[in-house]
Amino acid sequence: MKKHFSLAFLSLLAISLHANIRLPNILGSNMVLQQKSTTKLWGWAAPDEKIKITTSWNNKTIETSADGNANWKTDIETPQAGGPYTITLQGQNKIILNNILIGEVWVCSGQSNMERNYYTGIRSIKEEFEQLSKLNIRLFNMPKITSKTPQDDCSGSWTTCDSNVVKAFSAVAYYFGKALNKDLDVPIGLIASSWGGTPAEVWTPENLVENNALLKEAAQKNAPTPWWPVNAGFTYNAMIYPIVNYNIAGAIWYQGESNRDTPSSYTELMNTMITAWRKAWNKDFPFYYVQIAPYKYNKHNVAALVREAQTRSLATEKTGMVVISDLVNDTLDIHPTNKKDVGLRLANLALGETYGLKKDSYKSPLLKSFKVNGSDVVVDFDYAETGLIIKGKMPKEIFIAGADKIFYPALVKIKGNTIIVSSKEVKIPVAVRYQFSNTGIGNIFGRTGLPVAPFRTDNWNVDTSKIK
Repeated sequence: MKKHFSLAFLSLLAISLHANIRLPNILGSNMVLQQKSTTKLWGWAAPDEKIKITTSWNNKTIETSADGNANWKTDIETPQAGGPYTITLQGQNKIILNNILIGEVWVCSGQSNMERNYYTGIRSIKEEFEQLSKLNIRLFNMPKITSKTPQDDCSGSWTTCDSNVVKAFSAVAYYFGKALNKDLDVPIGLIASSWGGTPAEVWTPENLVENNALLKEAAQKNAPTPWWPVNAGFTYNAMIYPIVNYNIAGAIWYQGESNRDTPSSYTELMNTMITAWRKAWNKDFPFYYVQIAPYKYNKHNVAALVREAQTRSLATEKTGMVVISDLVNDTLDIHPTNKKDVGLRLANLALGETYGLKKDSYKSPLLKSFKVNGSDVVVDFDYAETGLIIKGKMPKEIFIAGADKIFYPALVKIKGNTIIVSSKEVKIPVAVRYQFSNTGIGNIFGRTGLPVAPFRTDNWNVDTSKIK
């Protein structure tokens, strides 16, 4: 009898313990909620447990109940930016979330160049430490974890922006958030979810990779390593899926180096990933990304092909790309240390495209069209309304070829938003390439200061053999 009584008591105790309301870690004190939106709150409680939720910005109370699987979810309406506020949840237990701000929330993801921080070489960020108390920024740093199946929770917590936290936080994300906070004058919430070395497949739902012949074949070429996951969907399941109920303004992304051996699939992979994220969030949010920087890889032209694939992803709606070839001092370092200007360029994209605060000067000039005119090739650009300039006496990294496919250094004349390309070696030109290599750093810029994006006008086969 004592044994039966003990088991019964333990069962009742377990039921009582599990009756408490529980929240996922992404919902907590210090968080930023997306302003002027319908935002979800969710969690777990005893089946059919009644939960009252009171938000201090309007002092309204709404009621919801857990379902038979002990899950609950409800919507709340958020006001325009402000705070701090509280949210009180009352069931069999009481939870009070304090110091909540209402503002703009962004997910910041990718591989090592997004992850890079003070501890991993971006020591220049220490110049920011004295002013952190003046910023209205909150940070959520997602721990590195994988899962074969989608997870409903993750580790981590929202924190205020101080030097100890910023030291371990993405430098690109920090500078991005700082610029938004300054120019929008609203609180900014940043969710950093990145992992150095990861190919984009791991951030994409597994079924979408496995059911696409092109993506599946490319994914099979991702060799296992001891340092990062390569299985499709593994970081998506553990580091993205747990937060898809959390309303966001958009996402920024810095990745691509680890997909250099399969560039022909990268455009479709990116488009598949972006579409999957938007579907999971049920929101067509903006997605802005960084074109990979010049670096000396061990195979010819692989980085050029990845950059080309990234440029093609601009065909996906509500995407934007920043070009950073001019921010590199050492092409032997795969982690350029200037993360400040990368973050600022991403922020300017968001300020211009998402928030409508900039009219121009936030997009790099981009190849629009070209035509052969005698011995010249006339190349026209988008986003170069104020004209183009060459920084230096002679153009760099621009080449021209005829039908023999032999490229020669080109001469360049600038006329408004076009360049006229020629060479004495090429009487009848067919193609032009600019900065189309692993390490090439060009010097043609828009007058507003942003570098022209790398391009080629041909679709010829490209040498990707190993460099001897």
